[in-house]
Amino acid sequence: MKENIQQLLEQTVAILKQENILPAEAAPRIQVDRTKDKSHGDFATNLALMTAKPAGKNPRELAQLICQHLPQSAVIAKTEIAGPGFINFFVADNALTDQLEAAYQDANLNVSQVETPQTIVVDYSAPNLAKEMHVGHLRSAIIGDSVVRTLEFLGHKVIRQNHVGDWGTQFGMLLTYMERLQQQGGEISMELHNLEQFYRAAKQCFDEDESFSTRAREMVVKLQSGDEQCKALWQQFIDISLSHCQETYDRLGVSLTRKDVMAESAYNDDLVGVVESLKEQGLLVENDGAQCVFLEQFKGKNDEPLPIIIQKTGGGFLYATTDMAATRYRNDVLNADRVLYFVDARQSLHFQQIFALAKKAKFAREEMSLEHMAFGTVMGEDGKPFKTRSGEVAKLADLLSEAQQRAFDLVKSKNPDMDEAELKAIADVVGISAVKYADLSKARTSDYTFSFDSMLSFEGNTAPYILYAYTRVASIFAKAGVDADNLSGEISLDTEQEKALGTKLMQFNDALGNVAAKGLPHVMCTYLYELAGSFSSFYEACPILVGDDEAVKQSRLKLAALTAKTLQQGLSLLGIKTLERM
Repeated sequence: MKENIQQLLEQTVAILKQENILPAEAAPRIQVDRTKDKSHGDFATNLALMTAKPAGKNPRELAQLICQHLPQSAVIAKTEIAGPGFINFFVADNALTDQLEAAYQDANLNVSQVETPQTIVVDYSAPNLAKEMHVGHLRSAIIGDSVVRTLEFLGHKVIRQNHVGDWGTQFGMLLTYMERLQQQGGEISMELHNLEQFYRAAKQCFDEDESFSTRAREMVVKLQSGDEQCKALWQQFIDISLSHCQETYDRLGVSLTRKDVMAESAYNDDLVGVVESLKEQGLLVENDGAQCVFLEQFKGKNDEPLPIIIQKTGGGFLYATTDMAATRYRNDVLNADRVLYFVDARQSLHFQQIFALAKKAKFAREEMSLEHMAFGTVMGEDGKPFKTRSGEVAKLADLLSEAQQRAFDLVKSKNPDMDEAELKAIADVVGISAVKYADLSKARTSDYTFSFDSMLSFEGNTAPYILYAYTRVASIFAKAGVDADNLSGEISLDTEQEKALGTKLMQFNDALGNVAAKGLPHVMCTYLYELAGSFSSFYEACPILVGDDEAVKQSRLKLAALTAKTLQQGLSLLGIKTLERM
C-alpha cells in the first residue's frame, strides 16, 4: 500500500514538472509514513512542504495542486490537506481486503521482489579460531544472519562471508604447542577437543618458557612464508576449530556453512600488493619504521593526525592490511554493490578509516556502499560485560545448553504429562529461540542485558510469547479440522478489530524494508509482537468457529491463517523455527 502511494506521488511529481509547476531539476525524496491517528487517514506525506520553496508556492497551495494532479487509483478513497501542508491519504476498504486476499494466496505473502537486485556481501560472525565461540560472538552471527535472510527473501543476490581470524602471532604460539605435543606422542585432536583449555596451556608455555616463545615467533614467520610442515599443523588446528564453529551455527540455526568461510589467510598473497599499490599512489608514509597512511579527516588529541598502520616495523601486516585486501576482492572479484560489516561498535573508527582509504585508493568503486553495521555489547545483570560466575567469558555452547535446560524445566512445569521426547524437542526450540530473540528484539546499536528469566518469559516481547501466539492460531485449525491453506470465501473487515488486524498484516512489507535497508532486525521483532497483540484483540472480540454465518467464519479463518503465515515467515527471517504445540 505504502509503495503504491509512493509510486502515485512519483507520477504526480513528473506531471507537475511537465506543467512547469515544479522545476525540471527538482528531485524530492518522497516520504510516505503511516499515521498514528487513524482519523488523519492511513498514510501521510510532507511532499508539499519539501517542494514548496523550489516551486515558489505556499505549501498548502502546492498540496492542493498535488492532490488535483494525483493519478486516479482504486487504492485511495480520498485525500485531505492538514496543517501547514501535509497530505493525508485514506485507503479504500476494498483495497485493503484485495491485498489481504493476495497475501493469503501467495506463498511469499505477496511481498514484491526488488526491481533491481543488488549483489550484497555480508561479512558476519567472524570469530577468532584460536578460541571457542563465546557470548560476544552471538550478536554478529544472529543479527547478520537475519539481515541475510531478509535480503534474499526480497530477491537480492547475497554473498555470505565469514571473515574468521586464522592468521597472526597467536597462531605461532598454538602451532608450537601442537608441535611439542606431537613430539611427545600426544593425540592432538583429543587435546583440541576443548579449545579454551588448549589455548590456556599454550599461553602459559609462551609466557613462562623463553625457548617456547622464541620458537613461536619463528613459527609465525614459517607459516606466513608457506612452510609445508607448519601449514599442515595449522590446517589441522583450523579444521577442528571450524568444526566447533559449525556445531554452534547449526545449534543456533545460523545459515553459515564452511563454504562461506573467507578467512584472513585467504588474503595473505595480496598483502604485499596492497602495500605496493598504496605506495605507488603516494599514500604511504614511513612513521617510526612503520608504513602508514594519514587521512586529513581523522585526527586524535591535540589535532594530531591518526595513522592507519598498513605494515609494522619489521614487515608484519595488520587487520587494516587484510581488510583493505578484502575490500579490493569484494570490489574486483565479487563486484559487490553493498558490503555490510556486522562488527561491534568498538571498531567504528577502524572501519571509518578503512572505508575512506578504500575509496581514496580506488580499492572500492565510488558507488559501492561500504556499511559498518555496528552493534552494542552483551551485558550481565550487574551492568558489566557478560561473564560467568567465575568471572570468565561465557562459552556460547554452554549458554545455549543452559537455555535449553531452563526451557525444558519451564515447559515441563506447564505440561507435566507430556511425553519426555516431545518436551525435549519443544524445549530445544524454545531455549535457542529465547536466546536469539532476546538479542534480535533489542536495537542493534544498543547494549542489552543477558537475562534467562527475561528471555524465557511468556509475557512481553519474547520468543515464548510469539511462539505461543503462533501455536494459538494453529490450534484453531486443528480444533476445526480445517486446512488453513484451502479456505473459501472472501475476507471482509466489518469490526474495528478485524480492520486493525488487517491493517497490521499489511505492515509486514514496512518491517522487511527496515531490516533490509538499515540492518535492524528489532523492527521485525516489534512488528511480530504487535501483530500477535492485534490477533489477540481480534480473537477475543470476534468469535471464529461459533455462529451460523459461514461467510463471516471463512473470512475470520482467512485472517487467522494469514496471521499464522506472517508470524511464521517473520520468525523464519529471524532464523527462528515455529512449533505447532507448546
